[in-house]
This record gives sequence, C-alpha cells and structure tokens, in this order.
Amino acid sequence: MPELIINGPAGRIEARYHHEPANDSPIALILHPHPQFGGTMNNQVVYSLYYTFAQRGFSVLRFNFRGVGRSQGFWDGGPGELADAASALDWLQMVKPDAKYCWIAGVSFGTWIAMQLLMRRPEIDGFICVAPPSNLYDFSFLAPCPSSGLMVNGDKDRVVPSASVAELTAKLKTQRGIKIDHEVIPGANHFFEDKTEDLEKVVGGYLDMRLAKAIQDRENQKEREKEREAARERERQREREEAASGPAADADDGDDE
Repeated sequence: MPELIINGPAGRIEARYHHEPANDSPIALILHPHPQFGGTMNNQVVYSLYYTFAQRGFSVLRFNFRGVGRSQGFWDGGPGELADAASALDWLQMVKPDAKYCWIAGVSFGTWIAMQLLMRRPEIDGFICVAPPSNLYDFSFLAPCPSSGLMVNGDKDRVVPSASVAELTAKLKTQRGIKIDHEVIPGANHFFEDKTEDLEKVVGGYLDMRLAKAIQDRENQKEREKEREAARERERQREREEAASGPAADADDGDDE
C-alpha cells in the first residue's frame, strides 16, 4: 500500500494505491467523508471499502481531497473536490487502461461527489454509496442515474435517516434498466462504529453478485456473437452454393457438350 502523490488541479494530491498485476484488473476509486468534519482517506469506512474491493481483485485508489493531509489546496465546497476526484480517476485509468470494469464508491459527503463524477464519466459501471447524505445535499442531478449500484446506511444513523436514503433509492429505481439496491445495517450509526465487518459483508456480497452477473453477461455475449457468426457463415455458404449452380455453371455444362 505505497504512498502516492498525484498531480491535481490544486496541486499535489496525497493517495494510497493497491495494484493488481493483471492488465485487465477492474478499478475502483474511493472518496472519503466531509473534509471539514474530520473526513480523510484513512477513515475506517473508506479503508473497509478499499479492502473489500482489493479482496476481489480490483486495483483500488483512495486519496485525500484538497487541503486534507498532504494534499495541497483549500476546501472548495464541492466543485474543487469533484475536480480532485476526476484527476484521481484519470490517473487510475492511465495506470490501468485495459481495466474491464470501473467502479466508484463514497462515504457520506464522498457519495455526493462520487455520484456527480458518475454523471460525467460514462465508463463507470457501478457504485457503492455508504451513508449518502440525501437529506443534506441535492441529488436531483441523478436524472437519470446512468449505472446500477448500492446504497447502504445504518438504522442508528442520526445524521442521515434511513427514510431519506430509502426515498432517494425509490426515485432512482423508477428509471428503466437501472437497479439500485438499498441495504440498512442494524445497529450501525453514521460512522459504522463496531459495524465495519457487517458493512464489508453487505458490500462484498453485492460486489460478488454484480461481478458474477458481469461474467455471465460476457459469456452470453460471446455465445450470441458465435451464433451470429454461425448464421453469417451459413448465409455465405448458401450464396456460394447458389453461385455454383447459377447460369454460369449451366453455360459451362453446355460447353462441355
């Protein structure tokens, strides 16, 4: 887990990166909670997500927003932090240009930034939102939400009520082809104190399900492509047979007589 410095729009961005050697390993970017309330890339929930993705063969990047830790710059209220996230994703995609999947995850404030980045980057295949502050920030820009994903919160969260997250999830579920899952972890507060293992099980289970589906979809796509190619070959064979038995072939038969 080597320390990493990325060039960002406000200067240096401090990060940590887990690298998978496979050229096509999937990638994931993790965004931390609100910088002005103690949020950093070393937050226990951020690390839990980082570890959960890494366990499943992802190359994973987490970083400090501007003004946090050794990252340069100053708190910008959202736009600057979104630019930081975009730069981090650029770096991750540069390192892993052949990644087969791209995911993004956020914790609290980080989910608001993550979902804005999701709207701007069509290559993102899925998302994990932990304790999304749907009662504090406007998520109406998710119209429509371009990818399926998971919303997770605790039933003891006094910052973000479960009902607020459920309402956001319900709005997003109405969009065709997009499936948003919502999981509530019993006994968990906004910081998931003593509940990170439960969080890892929920997020890990969801990732396992999505990855298995993606593999199956790829296999199905290969089978469909084989069937299409077989149909094209049958058509080419039919055309060859018709050409061989056409007027030119009849003329040749007449010459032989």
